[in-house]
Amino acid sequence: MKCEKCGVAITPEESYQHAGQSLCEDCYLDIKAAPKACDPWAVFTAKKEAERNPSLTPVQEQIMAIIQEKGPLSQQEICEVLKISETEFKINFTTLRHMELARASRQGDNIRYTTFGE
Repeated sequence: MKCEKCGVAITPEESYQHAGQSLCEDCYLDIKAAPKACDPWAVFTAKKEAERNPSLTPVQEQIMAIIQEKGPLSQQEICEVLKISETEFKINFTTLRHMELARASRQGDNIRYTTFGE
């Protein structure tokens, strides 16, 4: 048996079911524990922490720099310029959103990412 997401070999006892798929533990946790951009408690906590210790990771700094310089941009555009995966972008953007530094907005059929003040 193989994980239907990543293809790693798993036994039936090691498999987790989600949306009709048999997944390994890592893929299942990636889905179930994914950060959510619209989380009021996370926003409150992140804003308080940012006030005390305003530090960003290098990837978060790069995301902020590119959307300040060229934004609003699509996720694909940001990932291509920074050479990061969609997963890495989502994780880092979620933190920026919680800190109210960056936000997403719908422009027609597209979602664009920009600074929170725009």
